[in-house]
Amino acid sequence: MKITVRVWRQANPSDEGKMVGYDLDDVSEHMSFLEMLDVLNERLTLEGEEPIAFDSDCREGICGMCGLVINGLAHGPERTTTCQLHMRSFKDGDVIDIEPWRSSSFPVVKDLVVDRGAFDRIIQAGGYISAPTGSAPEANNLPVPKEDADHAFEAATCIGCGACVAACPNGSAMLFTAAKITHLGLLPQGQPERAARVVGMVEQHDHEGFGNCTNIGECTAACPKGIPLETISRLNRDLLGALAKGKA
Repeated sequence: MKITVRVWRQANPSDEGKMVGYDLDDVSEHMSFLEMLDVLNERLTLEGEEPIAFDSDCREGICGMCGLVINGLAHGPERTTTCQLHMRSFKDGDVIDIEPWRSSSFPVVKDLVVDRGAFDRIIQAGGYISAPTGSAPEANNLPVPKEDADHAFEAATCIGCGACVAACPNGSAMLFTAAKITHLGLLPQGQPERAARVVGMVEQHDHEGFGNCTNIGECTAACPKGIPLETISRLNRDLLGALAKGKA
């Protein structure tokens, strides 16, 4: 395929940045999206130009490192991670706009790379347990109702990619925060910190400058792991309960 990509280029956090166009004449439909960027970077390097900076690691849809806004959509036209998106999702002659996650809480480091340290700090505010559970077999011996286990596992599939923030008109990270709170709050090991966890993590979420959740639902529509909107409802119930106990 012949395609044109328009890529956000920004040398450093203080640079103004701009979109720069590149033509590619021999793109295979079997390439992944990131492989296409690799090919472009090889060409730029041979031409003596600065390659495009972008994040990636496992390239298997597991780590959450990759994350791009492609033609205005978080991760692109398919409900998957950017690394699992393939060029067969595009057509010959397409013009593809590639931008970083747009959020003041995710400042641009360079080109398509953003600093998602805000997510780490939200987890540090409460995403842990203190209950000693022993080895894996011992921990797995604790009885957990199947419905709770299923919902906990569903929430635990969050890979922290940030698509929810990029897709939300309010720039909210509430789906990410709710997933981290829910998967611990539904398990017996997570009960000692349950109230403090939800209060601390929501406070950190707000401190990082993420917007408020207004239940628009763009977050779950863009989530490559399909984490449902009801996860945020669980967070809200836990938060109200914790605040009520604090006032009692």
